[in-house]
Amino acid sequence: MIFDTDILIWVQRGNGKASSLIDKSISRMISVQTYMELLQCANSKKQQDITRDYLHQFGFKIVPFTENIGHRAAIYVEEYSMQNGLRAGDAIIAASAVENRVMLATANQKHYKIIPNLELHIFKL
Repeated sequence: MIFDTDILIWVQRGNGKASSLIDKSISRMISVQTYMELLQCANSKKQQDITRDYLHQFGFKIVPFTENIGHRAAIYVEEYSMQNGLRAGDAIIAASAVENRVMLATANQKHYKIIPNLELHIFKL
């Protein structure tokens, strides 16, 4: 399962349901986009280190940005950005899930629900 950035932010905020979702997942992945967003949102170098340590401790695989992911994400932006507000970052995360044939766990159903062949696990608080 690939986890959207919002799930990991809920974990950082101490949300037990988000932590439980990750704990129950056998395969834990994040897009390189999510990884960059988490590091960018950190308030300090120490928080970046804590984020990296957490991802390592829980065995997250960081899915790299490949040519296929980039191509698919660009198509998603062309098709869905105007009609439902899909942003480039979300397109990269969705393309990472589709290209790797894994489910995307997210609380952001609005942007992702329109994408064909994207299997979603909708997280509810």
